[in-house]
Parts: sequence; structure tokens; C-alpha cells
Amino acid sequence: MTSSHGHRDPPIDKRDFDANRPLLQDGDTEGHTGHSTPYPRSQPESSHSRLSVDSGSRNADDGLLNDVVEGIVERDRQKIHREVVRVVSFVWGVVTCLGAGSITAFSLYGHLLLTRLRYTQLQVNAVSIAAEVAMYLLVPLFGYLCDRYSPSPLSLGSAILFGLGYLLAAFTYKSGPPEDVGGTGWPFWVMIVAFILVGMGTSCMYLSAVATCAKNYGRGKHKGIMLAVPIAAFGLSGMWQSQLGTYVLCERNPDGSRGDVDVFRYFLFLGLLLLAIGIIGTFALRIVDDEEEKYIDETVEELERSGLLEESDFFRPRSDIRAVLEYGTFGSDDDEESVTLSDQEREEQRREKERQEEERRKKNWLLNYETRVFLQDPTMWWLAAGFFLVTGPGESYINNLGTIIPTLTPRFYSPLAPPPAGLPSTHVTTIALTSTIARLLTGSLSDFFAPPATHLFPPIPEHSRHRFGPSETGGLTLSRMTFLLPSALLLSIGYLLLSSPLPIDHPPVFHVTTALVGFGYGSAFSLTPILISVVWGVENFATNWGIVAMMPALGAALWGVVYSRSYQNALDAIGSPDGQCYGWKCYGYWAVGCTISVWVALVVWLAAWRGWKKRGVVV
Repeated sequence: MTSSHGHRDPPIDKRDFDANRPLLQDGDTEGHTGHSTPYPRSQPESSHSRLSVDSGSRNADDGLLNDVVEGIVERDRQKIHREVVRVVSFVWGVVTCLGAGSITAFSLYGHLLLTRLRYTQLQVNAVSIAAEVAMYLLVPLFGYLCDRYSPSPLSLGSAILFGLGYLLAAFTYKSGPPEDVGGTGWPFWVMIVAFILVGMGTSCMYLSAVATCAKNYGRGKHKGIMLAVPIAAFGLSGMWQSQLGTYVLCERNPDGSRGDVDVFRYFLFLGLLLLAIGIIGTFALRIVDDEEEKYIDETVEELERSGLLEESDFFRPRSDIRAVLEYGTFGSDDDEESVTLSDQEREEQRREKERQEEERRKKNWLLNYETRVFLQDPTMWWLAAGFFLVTGPGESYINNLGTIIPTLTPRFYSPLAPPPAGLPSTHVTTIALTSTIARLLTGSLSDFFAPPATHLFPPIPEHSRHRFGPSETGGLTLSRMTFLLPSALLLSIGYLLLSSPLPIDHPPVFHVTTALVGFGYGSAFSLTPILISVVWGVENFATNWGIVAMMPALGAALWGVVYSRSYQNALDAIGSPDGQCYGWKCYGYWAVGCTISVWVALVVWLAAWRGWKKRGVVV
């Protein structure tokens, strides 16, 4: 090969080509030498060239390593952030429940509404029933909002409802007896409105906390105890609040001793406290997005495999969604260069909005589908019926403790001495403690002994199942129903003891009844939501639990009316001048009815358990 200057170029050998070396050597360009050398002569590689090659390789390797390290660090940072959010939400959920159960201390001041405001027994029960109905009947609506819009709006709403409700109740109480009984106070219906607001606030605050804990820990190995702790805290709220009212926010007798609770100050304290808790919960109660999205994606994928999504006119299959999301306008390098940066940003925003809209529609479709499945399941109605038959008498018992105690007091007993059956605050504390013990005990033991829930829809992947306890190692396994049924039996024994003549002859026995009722009542409120999360999953937990949680409102209304009518009939027969009923007839028939109600609940729950066994549902 001859150059343009007549010099013969050496032949090119394959060893002369180095992929890591530029074809044009420095100083050989046409601009510096006046001629070009397209294929330079082979020559020993200089140390500078080798150094450049090695440096380029190291820089490439270092860049790749740095990207990997940065990716790991970012992943760990996000994981730590999620755990922090999860723990903070759980802690504040427990704190929220510690305040939310203020209505459970109704017996602390219920008898003062009877004597100070001159309400009748039926009116006192109407106040408590109004709170119960507002608290439970609206739970499905609040659960629906919580599942779809997160717990934060519910927490903020509870703050407003509690603040307004307790402030209105405080000033209604301070105004004195209403005009229809010879006083100058506000009408009775104002107190009803106040406690309707309190009931709604209770529902919002409780559900926002429990739903947060359920969704953040719904697939973990300790889901039972992580649900039982906030539920137990809800029961404890009545204990510490009643003690605070008895020993701190109390009236003083002329001799300096403690009197009854100062209802006005007590209501003001609760209103301000719960207002603050709800506002903080607006920011502190957070569901970890990855957990909720994972549950929904797993369920949707399982529904796709079953073909159910293909049959829906509302929901498009995920394959179509992926095609939409993966499709782009940048078909080639030339097209990409022709699009300005602002156009790219607009396109990315459009695709992100489309993805969010599809995710929102997917979530709503799934939750609506699961609600229909839940409502069409016969075993759900058996579970709800048993819950109605157990919690209705329990709610009625808690609300009327303050009026049952005087019925066990001898008529000529000194009014300055403590009642032989115990103070209302003592019984409220007993119920709170036994209920808390039951919730924690049944929640933790059911976690340890219950068999793995392999029936979940969709099933938990094998690699994500936690193996622990005897149920996972071939040892003893106990269904959660083996904890629920004996607890209900203990509850019936408490009512049976109250319906006997023994408390009349020995009033301190009433403490045993209170302890048994507290334990059975707490177990029902602990295990029922756990059963719902196990049988029907956690994706739609707030809505599902809200539907079943309506039952105590109906039960409380029914048994509250039964108690009030029985009490008033006995009072009219006795003709007591002080307006106080004495003796077994004041409560006895009601106690017998409560006993029978719990026995029927045992049969109904056995029917639900049998239905789950037939379907292979492991509880």
C-alpha cells in the first residue's frame, strides 16, 4: 500500500490493532503534520498508554461499584424509614386507644345524671345507648373511608367530634336539671346530641388506630398480639380515666374528704385530651404503602389467575395496564432528540397520573369485591350474631354498673359508708384490668398455638411464612375458637352468678361477676377482629370489622331497654321515696336474659366454626 507521498506503508498485522487505543495517534492528525495516518505503525505501547487504559477500566469499575453501593444504601435507608414509620404508628396507635375508650367509664358518672340532673333511669340509659349506637352503627362507614383514604382523616375527625361532644356535655351538666323537672338547665336532648358526638369520635379514633396496626402487621407472625395490644389499651382507657376522676378530678366534701367525680371538670379534661390525641394522630398514624400495595397486588394477581378479573366490566387485567404503562412515545433515538425536555416531563407526568389512576381503580374494585364476598358469606353472619349476643349484655352491664350497686345495698345502710358491693370506679377498674388481661392473653396465645392460615386468599408465599411456635413444628395446635368459646362460657357464669340470690346476701360477690364479665367481654373484642383478619384477610379489614362491630350497638340498645324497663317496673312496685330501687327484681330478670343470650351465642359460634372447617378455613 503506497501513501500519497510515495512512501510504502507497512502491512497491517492483526496484532497492530488495539481496541483500547484510538486509531489516530496524538501528533499524527492532519492538522499537525499535514498528512494523515489512518493505520499507524505498530509500536511498543508506552507506559502512559497503559496507564490510561488501566485508569479507564478502574474508573468504569469504580462507577459501577459506586452505583451498586448507592443502591444498597438507598434500599436500606428506605427499609429503615418504613420500619420507623411502622413502629411510630404502632406506638401512637396504642396511645390513641388509651384515650379513645372514655365511654367505658360511663358508670363513673351515670348515677349522677340520675340524681343531680333528675333524669329517669330510662333517660340515663338513653344517653348511653345514644353513644353506643353512634359508636357502632357508623363503623362500616368509617371503615370504608379508612380503607380508601387512610386513617389520618378519621383521626382528625375524631379530634373534632370529641372536642365538641365533651365540651357540650360539660356545659349541659353544669346548667343543672332541665326545665321539665323544675330546673333551669338545658334540655335533655342536648345531652343526647353531645354523647352522639362522643360515640362517633370513639369510633373514628379506635378504628383509625386498630386499622393502622392491622395493615402494618397483618401478615406478620405476631399479628394477633399486634392487634391485641391496641385493643387492650382501649379497655385500659376506662380504668385510668375513672381513677383520675375518682382521686384527682373529684368534688370535696365539707370535711375535706373525696366525694363524687366533678363531672364538669372531668368532661373538660376528656375533651381537651382527646382533641390533642386526634390532631397528633393525623400525622402519626401512617400505613406503610409497600405493605398495603403488596397485599392488593397479590390478591389481584390471584384473581387474574382465577379469571375473575377478565369477567369484570369495570376492572382491566393487569397485562393491559402494563402495556399502557410500558408504552412510550420515544420510539427511536431520532424521536428522542426531537422532543424537548419539557415535553418529556409532561409525558412522564401523564404516565405517572395514569398509573396512579389505574392503581386507585384497582384498589377500589378489589375492596368492593371483597366486601361483597364478605357479606355473602354465611359464616360471617353466624360470627356477627354470636358477637351481638355476647357484647350486647356486656355493654349493658358496663353502662349500668353505677345503678346495680345501690340495688345490692341494704335500704338502711349508712350513706356515708362505702357501698358493700364496691365503688363504681372500683368495678370500672376491675372490668378494665380483666378485659385487658383477656385481650393480651388470648391474642398472644392464639398467635403461639393457632395453626398456620394456609387458606388465605391469596395464600402467603412459602418464603414469607414465619415459622415459630408449636403450631409450626408439629406440636400442639389450638384453634382460636378454643379460646373464644371458653371465654364466653366464663362470661355466662358471671351473669348466672348475678342472677342468683347470692349477691343480695353477700354483696362483695358482685366483684366476681364483674371480673368474669370483663374477661369474657375482653376476649370477644380481641378474638373477633383477629378471626376476621385471618378468615377474610386484611386488605378490607376496616370495612369488614366495621360491619361486624355494628352488632354491639344493637345489643346495647336491646339489653339497655330491657334493663331500664325491668328497673323501672321494680321501682314502681316498691314505691321508694328516694327514687332508688332495691332488691333482686331491679336487675334479676335482666341478668337471667343475659345468661341465656350468651349460651345461644356459644351455639351460633360453633355453627360458624363448623362452616369454616367444611371449607378448609383454618382459624
